[in-house]
Order: sequence, then C-alpha cells, then structure tokens
Amino acid sequence: MNWDWGAVRDFMPHFWDGLLVTLRALALGSVISFALGLVWALLMRAPTRWVRWPVGVVTEFIRNTPLLVQLFFLFYVLPEWNITFSALTTGVVAIGLHYSTYTMQVYRAGIEGVPAGQWEAATALNLPLRHTWTAVILPQAIRRVVPALGNYVISMLKDTPMLMAITVLEMLGEARLYSQEHFQFTEPLTVIGVAFILISYPASLLLRALERRLVR
Repeated sequence: MNWDWGAVRDFMPHFWDGLLVTLRALALGSVISFALGLVWALLMRAPTRWVRWPVGVVTEFIRNTPLLVQLFFLFYVLPEWNITFSALTTGVVAIGLHYSTYTMQVYRAGIEGVPAGQWEAATALNLPLRHTWTAVILPQAIRRVVPALGNYVISMLKDTPMLMAITVLEMLGEARLYSQEHFQFTEPLTVIGVAFILISYPASLLLRALERRLVR
C-alpha cells in the first residue's frame, strides 16, 4: 500500500469543513442535552405521578431506541406532518434529545447525592423552594456531576458520524464523499480516525484531572 500525501493535502480543505460541522453539532447538541436533561430530572421529582409517569415513559422510550432510528424519524417522517428542519438542525436536535435522557440520570444522581442536611438547613432558614434549588441544591449537584457530563460529550462526539445518514457532511461524511469521488479511501479515513483520537483522548485526560480536582 502506497501512502499518498498528495491525497491528504487535497482532502484537508474538506476535512476542515467537516470538522467545523462536527464541532458545531457537538456544541449545540451538548447544550440541548444538558439543559433538557436537567428539565427531565426536575420533572421526575415532581410531587405528582401524573407528571413523573409521562416523563418516565418518554425518556425510557428515547433512551432505549437507537439514535439512528431517531435521526431517520425526525428527518424523514416529520416532513410528512409539515414539520421540516435543515439536516444539521435535525441532527443537533436528535443528538441533544437522545443524550438528554442520559444526562437526566446523571443530574438525578447528583441531586440525590446532596446531603440531607442541606435540605434541612434550607428548610430551617425558611428559604423559598426556588431559592433552595438555585442557591443550595443545584450548585452542589452540578459540581458533582460535571465529569460525568463531560463523558457524554465525548460519546456525542463519537456519534456525530451518524449524521452522515441524513446527508450532513461532518468529518466522516466529507471523507466518504472525497473517497467516492477520487477512489482513495485510506488517506481520508485515516485522517478522520486520527482527528477523533486527537480530540477525544486529550478531552478524556482533562475530564480525569477535573474529576480529581472536584472530589478534593
């Protein structure tokens, strides 16, 4: 097998385009998953089961169906109901929605990990419920779960190639298109593999360091 550096050079403009799309999808999907996951977690603590039960059913359904199926549903089925988004928006929403059901569990664990004395102290001080959550419970809970949330960001990064299935040209999509047009597969796919390693491995090391710092 002969390595063609010329193919690497020709592919790099496509790679940077794909990287930008990948990072955009990752950033927006992460924001949706973190925000919506917190909403799910708070709703699951609602005092009435008529709130908890529907939320539990919806989140279990989303978590236990493949992300690829959800992508196809949002991209191909919703337009039949006159609900249309761009391919990238659909991908971002699908990733954020799918992973929100996992971040929900992380938030729940963090909230349940707050010592009971913190709740009792807030009650003794007669703090309003809103202040109890925003000033006492959530800051402690979120601090505990930041490393776990970061792990899901890495998982979302590794799932972004699925967006290629709905015509989003992220990194792997660009590599596939270039390979089919130039009949050169080794160089672009190797570049993509190295890129994922260079992004995800340092991020995992950073999360480990952050975890050690937060648990002190």
